Amino acid sequence: LHWPDSMFSYIPEDRLLISSDAFGQHWATSERFDDEVDQPELMAHAAKYYANILLLFSPLVQKLLATVQQMNLDIDMIAPDHGLIWRANPGKIIAAYDDWSRQRTARKAVIVYDTMWHSTETMAKTIADGLIDEGIRVKMCNLKVNHRSEVMTEILDAGAVIVGSATINNGILPTVADMLCYLKGLRPVGRLGAAFGSYGWSGEAVKIITQSLEEMKFELPEPGLRVKFVPTHEHLKQCRELGQKIGRALGAKH
Repeated sequence: LHWPDSMFSYIPEDRLLISSDAFGQHWATSERFDDEVDQPELMAHAAKYYANILLLFSPLVQKLLATVQQMNLDIDMIAPDHGLIWRANPGKIIAAYDDWSRQRTARKAVIVYDTMWHSTETMAKTIADGLIDEGIRVKMCNLKVNHRSEVMTEILDAGAVIVGSATINNGILPTVADMLCYLKGLRPVGRLGAAFGSYGWSGEAVKIITQSLEEMKFELPEPGLRVKFVPTHEHLKQCRELGQKIGRALGAKH
């Protein structure tokens, strides 16, 4: 898929599909087969691999799955280049790839942020409260303690991505800039987005994040929210309302 010389091979005598870079995981384990490990952990590794390696190639994945279906192969096992071999239920990972490559999302929001003196973090937590008010599942990702690959895995099934940063040197925090660059390269589609952040001087962060989300074709149901210094009670009310509005917009899509 993501290498030009990649190809599938099928061994009819063994009903074995050798799938190259598809259906794999970056998981070093002494076990060899899917039925020898914890299933939720296995699927989490498979999702992380897809989100960070193959999401960009989702249209090609759809074509590939259609080709395999047209060939009407009798598949008992799938052996990827790396990761565990699927023998107990190979249809499970094929179905997951179909969902992921169609970029089907859930009533879930990921709040991605970094903070300087906790003001942006306070905003993030209050926005999360507003989303929860509307029945949205929320994942908070502080970029100080969450690697971009873990954040991207959470975004895989999220219908909304809300990004926050304090303003520094007329820009955004380096961790947020890194995350936005990484996210843009993987080309997620069909998501809602929003920007927020605290500032003390010029306050460009929200504008920069908003522009980045617009470039990625995110739907922005509400303008970004910025707060000078520490958020007041009124500011936190606005944060909660922002979360509620995004939650309602996301609920309308699901």
